Amino acid sequence: MNESKVILSAYQCGPGMGSVSQIGWEWYSRLARKLPVTLVTHSRNRAALENSGSPLLGSEIVYIDTEWFAGPLYRLASKLFPRSEHPVFLISSLDYYLYDWVALKTLRKRLQQGMQWDIVHQVTPVSPLAASQLYKLKLPLVLGPWNGGLRSPSEYPEIMQAESGWVYPIRKLGRWLDWLIGSSKHARLILTATAATQAEIPAEYAPKCVHMLENGVDIDLFTPTDWPPPPTPENPLEILYVGRLLPFKGVTMLVEAVARLHIPFRLTIVGSGSEEVPLQNQAKDLNLQDKIVFTGALPLAEVAKRMAMAHVFCLPSVRESGGAVLLEAMAAARPVIALAYGGPAEIVDDEIGRLLPSTGREPVVNAIAETLTDIVANPEIWRQRGLNGRKRVEQRYAWSVKINHAITLYRQCLEPA
Repeated sequence: MNESKVILSAYQCGPGMGSVSQIGWEWYSRLARKLPVTLVTHSRNRAALENSGSPLLGSEIVYIDTEWFAGPLYRLASKLFPRSEHPVFLISSLDYYLYDWVALKTLRKRLQQGMQWDIVHQVTPVSPLAASQLYKLKLPLVLGPWNGGLRSPSEYPEIMQAESGWVYPIRKLGRWLDWLIGSSKHARLILTATAATQAEIPAEYAPKCVHMLENGVDIDLFTPTDWPPPPTPENPLEILYVGRLLPFKGVTMLVEAVARLHIPFRLTIVGSGSEEVPLQNQAKDLNLQDKIVFTGALPLAEVAKRMAMAHVFCLPSVRESGGAVLLEAMAAARPVIALAYGGPAEIVDDEIGRLLPSTGREPVVNAIAETLTDIVANPEIWRQRGLNGRKRVEQRYAWSVKINHAITLYRQCLEPA
């Protein structure tokens, strides 16, 4: 496999540009250390990639420019849904299909000019909506890891209303697009991140599916540190949330939960989004402005420092397909709290933290408050859960583990049938 050449299609790709773009960057930057890689990506990623020193040694980058279509489309979607990121994503994702078509034309021309590759891997977008025509290059095509297929929870009507949840059924169009384009039919492998994603794949393509979480973690950046001193009146319980501040992230429930605590605490909220001001107002209304710190969005290196300061990480998202930030907290040896729905339900258990039943706003608020109180009552148990999380990340979720697994899969794809 050392001499095999890979086309890596990553529509979103670049360090510090968001979670999906970070996934594209991790695939490119790490795979390029091991194999000759041609990265195919959108031209909007050029500045971030060049600032990172790309193209990396032994690789090349082909930029696809469809910004004349993508820019106006994104601006329109943002005006239509100012509070809801997911509908904006769904609408602006239409640009991906134009990108894929242009990428196919570009790569075909290069093949005609004498370029040679052995395999194609499309890593972003990470959604089953991302049907690709790149199989027409007549090379083995690997899709994913895909993460999607998660239904909208009915237990949180006010949150889903704020999220414009009525738009979500549009995702079902992805099945028809996949059928029309023939992406799954002609793919050699389909990497699926969760049970919900696997359930979305037509049964006839199930034999092509291999489980692989779409997220990974940089275990050299998120390193284990000593747990802070056990919470006391002098040392408050340090609670951390990191992520976008959007309705479905459920941060309002976390704020309400800490308001019910009868123990000293400090909640640090890292992130930005449409809910930032409403959350700050909620903290003031509950007279918690001295106990809740809003930092805004921070670079990953700064997030790692915040992880080291925390006793526990809490992700109260009601509709989380993935959960990369949970892996980062685990890598930092911090116990994690999340809701038993979507991606977190397949990552978190009692060995590394606590998974709370996702049965509605009031039960979740009570469960968060009770769990945080339990950390103060049983600090050694929770410290050990953090250590267990680090071990699990090293074994399953480190990017180095994921890339080595992918290379093994490439080798299998290239073996004679």
